[in-house]
Amino acid sequence: MRGGRVAVVGGSIAGCAAALAAHRGGAAEVTVYERAAGQLAERGVGLGMHNARYAELAAAGYMDAGMPWLQLSRRRWYARDGAAPFGRLVGELALPFRTYNWGPLWRALRDRMPATAAFHGGSPVRTVESSADGTAVHLGDGTTHHADLVVGADGYRSVVRGAAFPDVRPAYAGYLAWRGAFPAGRLAALDGLAPGGRWPVEDAVFAVFPGGHAVIYHIPDAAGGHRVNWTLYTVPPQGTDLGLDTPTSLPPGTLDDSLHAHFAQITGDLLPPYWGALVRLTLPGELFIQPMYDFTAPRYAAGRVLLAGDAATVARPHTGSGAVKALQDATALEAACAAAGSWAEVPAAYDAARGAAGRSMMELGRRLGDALVLRSPDWRTVRQSDLDALWAGTNTGAFGGRALNAENAPGGARR
Repeated sequence: MRGGRVAVVGGSIAGCAAALAAHRGGAAEVTVYERAAGQLAERGVGLGMHNARYAELAAAGYMDAGMPWLQLSRRRWYARDGAAPFGRLVGELALPFRTYNWGPLWRALRDRMPATAAFHGGSPVRTVESSADGTAVHLGDGTTHHADLVVGADGYRSVVRGAAFPDVRPAYAGYLAWRGAFPAGRLAALDGLAPGGRWPVEDAVFAVFPGGHAVIYHIPDAAGGHRVNWTLYTVPPQGTDLGLDTPTSLPPGTLDDSLHAHFAQITGDLLPPYWGALVRLTLPGELFIQPMYDFTAPRYAAGRVLLAGDAATVARPHTGSGAVKALQDATALEAACAAAGSWAEVPAAYDAARGAAGRSMMELGRRLGDALVLRSPDWRTVRQSDLDALWAGTNTGAFGGRALNAENAPGGARR
């Protein structure tokens, strides 16, 4: 199948990968509509990718070693123990992951899009429609554009999903993820707290406390150096009304006094001293909150409309699989396009390839959130054997993303 037009709604990592997939799958015209007008590459938070999933995606032509990355090898779990700077070492687990900076990774994928693809920033989509003959994309400026296929890659508040499945709404999980990232040079301010105590770049730290934990690791910056990336999971203070039943986020500069007081109490009293002080090195303009939601659409396709990335399934960050799933969605899209005899055949093949994977990742995120936040153990008594049992009881082999099925992977020649 060669020719035809594909419209991609959303221009982040999932959208750029979907555009590349549509081009490789045979589309003659690919157009991306991104609501944001600014530079997406300026986003600087981190993400992780399992080594095995990286190898599969590199073989499929969506990742390569030239994209800036750092190698992790283990997770070390620490709980507060009096004034001990790092706290008590609860135990450690293997973590064969590569870490990335969202902005440079997005830029690398954006650069891989073919020169013939059109990328329109500042172009919010109002809704999409599907018919037996194709699709219509209605933009916020009142114009309408037609395509043979639409891919919704516009995140967990997806307009495309709202049009395809209006009854599907992300469900608030009951807790928040505080996030931040800053230049690693700031760690020098903590040398007096733990002399010589810089932790190895290959370690990810899980600093645990009753009702939550912080995940801390290094990521590359865009200039050959390192940044410190962290996520802190916790239930918001009682009585706080953040209006979270409607999917939202709290960007830098929007946090009220009660939230700042809650953050100070956790980092000052619950986290081990060094890790709490590290998190507080984040400037107010770098600190934001991502409430935890999860859902999966009943299908990954409806008519000529497909869903990818967080528009299709939101899996909580505990799974370590957000970017992986978006890129795997792209490989399945490419394979479905390449194997189809017409655009009408693509949606069913794509849904069959990705629907089950999305459901399994959402379920894993719920189990991990329950075990590590909502029903966290008494970390004062947890030892290595308990940690091993906890992890074995929640992880079903999906941590870091499901393996990319060989039959659904594109590009046999590239493999």
